[in-house]
Amino acid sequence: MAFLQSAPEAATAVPIKLDPVSLILHASGPVFLVVWLLIVAAILVWVIAVLKVLQLARLSAQQARFEQESAHAHSPDQLFALAQRHADAPGARVVLELSRRAGTGKLLESIAKRAIVTETQRASSLMPTLSSIAAASPFIGLFGTVYGIMDAFLRIGQQKSASLPVVAPAIGEALIATAIGLFAAIPAVIAYNAINKRIDDLLAALEAASEGWVEIASLSARGIQESIPLALQRTSDRPTPVMPKG
Repeated sequence: MAFLQSAPEAATAVPIKLDPVSLILHASGPVFLVVWLLIVAAILVWVIAVLKVLQLARLSAQQARFEQESAHAHSPDQLFALAQRHADAPGARVVLELSRRAGTGKLLESIAKRAIVTETQRASSLMPTLSSIAAASPFIGLFGTVYGIMDAFLRIGQQKSASLPVVAPAIGEALIATAIGLFAAIPAVIAYNAINKRIDDLLAALEAASEGWVEIASLSARGIQESIPLALQRTSDRPTPVMPKG
């Protein structure tokens, strides 16, 4: 009789699927949100990494061409003409800022530093997002893990049993949340360090080259300052007209 009762129960029992996809799709509310948030973050990491690699490759190539040609510029006019020709290069944008202002070496140095700060902000775009994903993803995954463990204990209390069918789904959700958090964080950390190194190299080369550009740009200001005393000297050499006596 017991066999006859257990047979229908066995026939109607639904097998529990413990594969990752089933656990993600049938996860409890908070764990479901955490898991999909981390999946979006993991995809965003790769999108940002690809975009930044392409951007830095383009900026580095443009900067290398501009530096190669600017090495042969010995006058402000030549340098400013090259900057207009390579307007997309970071160094060219710094030189164009110098061309818009006239002044002494100190003033031009401050203008160049401000332009380099602007280039730093442009090259570092999306990097705070990458850093935030790298820092926050493990903790978001940990939140899903804690909730999954709590859910497992609640199921034990409700079912009055600690059997595998009771606790396995909740524990599986918890472990998947941790795994996806690490899957988002580890590539984010690696990508951030690699991309940040390339940004630092680009900016270091830009700062080193800007000193020479400031010197060349200051030649026009020196020429103006030297021409003013010469004009005054020529004026003072002229004979003073003598007024006729009445």
